Amino acid sequence: MNSCKTSLMWRDRKNLLSYQVEEFLLAGITPIVVLGPHNWERRADCLPGSIAVINNQPSDGKTSSILIGLKHLPKDFHTLAISAVDQPRSAWIYQKLLQASESCDAPITAPIYQGKMGHPLFFSPELLPNLKNLHEESFGLRQVVQYFHPNIQQVEFDTSDVLMDLNTPESYQAEFIKLPTMPVLNSLLSLTQRLSGS
Repeated sequence: MNSCKTSLMWRDRKNLLSYQVEEFLLAGITPIVVLGPHNWERRADCLPGSIAVINNQPSDGKTSSILIGLKHLPKDFHTLAISAVDQPRSAWIYQKLLQASESCDAPITAPIYQGKMGHPLFFSPELLPNLKNLHEESFGLRQVVQYFHPNIQQVEFDTSDVLMDLNTPESYQAEFIKLPTMPVLNSLLSLTQRLSGS
């Protein structure tokens, strides 16, 4: 993409970054947002309750951002979700995964839609040493997921939203046009109010 993904418009006239931060907060998860020097000004989109940190070497790959985020984890964290800004999800998806992750001792909890694994992945604290040893050269996070694959807790979803990845202009446009517009939302609100008699 030619533009910074954090600034792309998404639901409720929010950009992708502010939408993601808000949905994590609504799910009861504290977002640690790792930004690069090129988009550091976007920390203004991070709502109170979130933590914004900078990765001064984004050219070192996604793994470098994960490692920086791990340094800011609270000592008493009980679940870790790793998500990319171009994989927006609603709070209810995060809540369902969080509940599933905390209700069993699986090392990783993943959303599944029609047999396909999606995102985000939730990790137990026991995997922190593995995550701290990530290296871009050894495929980063993918290596950890492959190693623990037989023990991944799979959580079924009835929406393909858990597979959504806006990594190309075409995928972004295809998903964006599916979003309800304000007139549609206003019509639904009006209809709901009429049906409820308010």
